[in-house]
Amino acid sequence: MSRTTTARGTRAPHRHRWRLLVAAGLAAATAVPAGPAAGTPRSAADPAPARASGAGPVAVRPPTALAANQPDGFASVNALGQNGTTGGVGGPVVTATNADDFLEYIDTVGPLVIQVSGVIRISSKQGVRPNKTIIGVGNAEITGGGLDFYRSYNVIVRNINFTDAEDDAVNVGQNSHHLWIDHNRFSGAVDGSVDIVRGADYVTVSWNHFDRSDKSMVISHSDGAGSTDTGHLKVSIHHNFFDHSRQRHPRVRFADPVHVYNNYFLGNELYAVASTENAGVLVESNYFQDVPYPVYSASGYADSGPGRAVQRGNIFVNSGTPETAGTVVEPRTYYAYQLDPAANVPSLVRAGAGVGRM
Repeated sequence: MSRTTTARGTRAPHRHRWRLLVAAGLAAATAVPAGPAAGTPRSAADPAPARASGAGPVAVRPPTALAANQPDGFASVNALGQNGTTGGVGGPVVTATNADDFLEYIDTVGPLVIQVSGVIRISSKQGVRPNKTIIGVGNAEITGGGLDFYRSYNVIVRNINFTDAEDDAVNVGQNSHHLWIDHNRFSGAVDGSVDIVRGADYVTVSWNHFDRSDKSMVISHSDGAGSTDTGHLKVSIHHNFFDHSRQRHPRVRFADPVHVYNNYFLGNELYAVASTENAGVLVESNYFQDVPYPVYSASGYADSGPGRAVQRGNIFVNSGTPETAGTVVEPRTYYAYQLDPAANVPSLVRAGAGVGRM
């Protein structure tokens, strides 16, 4: 894979100071084990997908449910030659304590579990090759720049503070697929905290803390991207804390379905969810507090045309009325899932989202 990121200067060749860890327990803790996928995509011979309505077809689990240690949602689906998302499992475990080593590791061919320790200062968006687990140790931080996925796949990003990115903190683009973005904190990005664009697919964004971010998450970057994005951009977004973040939680074009469930939306100034350009978004069992515009759909948003949105089982406290329209493909067409009760979402998410809480 060719790198598509800004040049970062000359580095001494082959400076891999690989700190291999022989303790199998540590390797197992940092790399998600392979396992059967939670679902498989339908083929042309399968029946037409079920359509979401206001009636909830999914079981609600008790409030004691814990965050999983392997991906669920769309990142778990067997598709595109990838049976779920396993990251760097089976590869060496290394530790990056400085930018030079970190950039070397993410540009390495083959599976690798990359532990991030301390503060890593980078610039721009830096490309990540396939089959990687990038996991913070302690209060790890990546600051100044972000991660870029260009035709990459099977990558896990967990337990990292992303701060002050000069562009996007995480950009999932150009037909990348099977990414799990879990238990991170995002703050201060100039553009998006997590963008999923240009035909990317099978992504789960879970248990993250979007801490006063501006543009939290866009799915499809442009109203003119229908030819590349229609039929793609299948994304699950659950148990995230959208904490006084302003907009794009997410803003969606063309995708169907995007599954937004069990998230805590608090004090989102502009809006929470926007479905536009015929996207289909299921907004399910979330908790909205002090959100004047929880969902846009039938009226579109800004210059974007109308989309489709179904809402069910949500709680709205001091918030506006969600705008709904049309039907959406049921996520259970692709994967099985259970819901936490919406009333329990604030306490669950406050206790479990962000770094240090896996």
